[in-house]
Amino acid sequence: MTFLPPALHLTTVETRHAVRIEITGDLDYDTADLLLEEATARLSARPGLEDLHLHCAGIGMVDSMGLSILLMIGRRANAARVRLHLDDRPAQLDRLLGITGTLEYFTAQPATGAVAMHRDTAESPTTATAAERRARAGSPTRPDTTT
Repeated sequence: MTFLPPALHLTTVETRHAVRIEITGDLDYDTADLLLEEATARLSARPGLEDLHLHCAGIGMVDSMGLSILLMIGRRANAARVRLHLDDRPAQLDRLLGITGTLEYFTAQPATGAVAMHRDTAESPTTATAAERRARAGSPTRPDTTT
């Protein structure tokens, strides 16, 4: 039986306030941990890091483990207060992120100095009037059990 080496190649480039990891190959069950290890090592080695760029143009296939690893890197970057960028995403990655509802998670730009809110927890100003939002803010969130 012949075993093939992992079909993933990572190239890391560091600058003063950013790290760029260029990804070439499949991000799947057999290889995704390599990306997680590299990203985690860079996040922990650089306390003043501001941006982590994952250059995705060379990504081939991404399975559920690959998506899970991307989400985990996103959580670790957020915990380290580092902005994560998925640069030059190929169409198949955008499609996967769109289908799974995670595209906005990776592409939303938080306001300066503010904690990012995801659309599923934030209310869009176009979905309710100011009066409706004020009315709901004053209404109870659970049944009143005092009567």
